[in-house]
Amino acid sequence: MSTARDQPHAKRRFGQNFLIDTSVIAEIIDCVAAMPQDNLIEIGPGSGALTSPLLRGGAQLTAVEIDHDLIASLTTKLGHYPGFKLVQGDALTYDFRPVEPAERKLRIIGNLPYNISSPLLLHLLSYAEFIEDMHLMLQREVALRLAAAPRCADYGRLTIACQSVCTADLLFDVDPCSFQPAPSIVSSLVRLTPKPNAPSASLRDALGRVTQVAFSQRRKMIRHTLGKEFSSEELSGLAIESTLRPEEISVANYLKLAEIWVARRGR
Repeated sequence: MSTARDQPHAKRRFGQNFLIDTSVIAEIIDCVAAMPQDNLIEIGPGSGALTSPLLRGGAQLTAVEIDHDLIASLTTKLGHYPGFKLVQGDALTYDFRPVEPAERKLRIIGNLPYNISSPLLLHLLSYAEFIEDMHLMLQREVALRLAAAPRCADYGRLTIACQSVCTADLLFDVDPCSFQPAPSIVSSLVRLTPKPNAPSASLRDALGRVTQVAFSQRRKMIRHTLGKEFSSEELSGLAIESTLRPEEISVANYLKLAEIWVARRGR
């Protein structure tokens, strides 16, 4: 394991926690199993802990980094690799569409800053049609929400937004001491694999509106929330009882409600 002296100074405003545990780094590299022909994008390469071994393996990798100081050190450290491209920018606004339509789908990796993980996830999900898979380090509480099943406390709007587009797999947890500085929470590596025929942008937007209504009063039966937006016939047609609570409705049924929402407003 490297020491704190080897790491650049972490900046709180960027939510930086640099991965320093070499055994964890190796495990992530094994999970990604990158091939030279892959089209990799790394979000927030930081000190290059993952970037370096990926490039040594012959990867073609674009790294998106917001911190100007890290740009300089990464250029010095890794700029000699022919497959390395470094972009200074904010991942929250980065356009993840391939430059050329014929390019291979993206494989995205990243240790996501805890303070922007949810909005960044939603941004990434909007590009699902261009993505092969994502290996993301997140705070464990967010990871559990992504992979949650109905009828549990972790199941909510982020779960539904994710699982409507991707299959979510929790791979392993990472102890705080594996980072510098050490965060106060446990992290988890998650693999998100976009599904074929992901929902359209309009359907995803409708899904967000439906779940906003449903979870606005999470403890109440849906007759008090969704019951105001959908008729009893529409709900019963999907075998959704008005006495259910929002966390008891499947992702598939939320998508069907979103389809009704779109059709109604499209007339």
